[in-house]
Amino acid sequence: ETGSEDIDILPNGLAFISSGLKYPGLKSPEPDKPGEIFLMDLNEDNPRAVELRISRGFDLASFAPHGISTYID
Repeated sequence: ETGSEDIDILPNGLAFISSGLKYPGLKSPEPDKPGEIFLMDLNEDNPRAVELRISRGFDLASFAPHGISTYID
């Protein structure tokens, strides 16, 4: 609904997508909806973005991700 803010694609074809960025003073189509992180497997014939569950104890109410990056060890 609100579009994605950023994407990071791993060498294996998995893509992590951040969504739900809100800026103070700018109108948001869903102001009460927290941000989300999606996973998409670009190796699939018809890739679909799937919402990832975020761990308990994380402050979802104020989650408005701006950017995303991954670290491979």
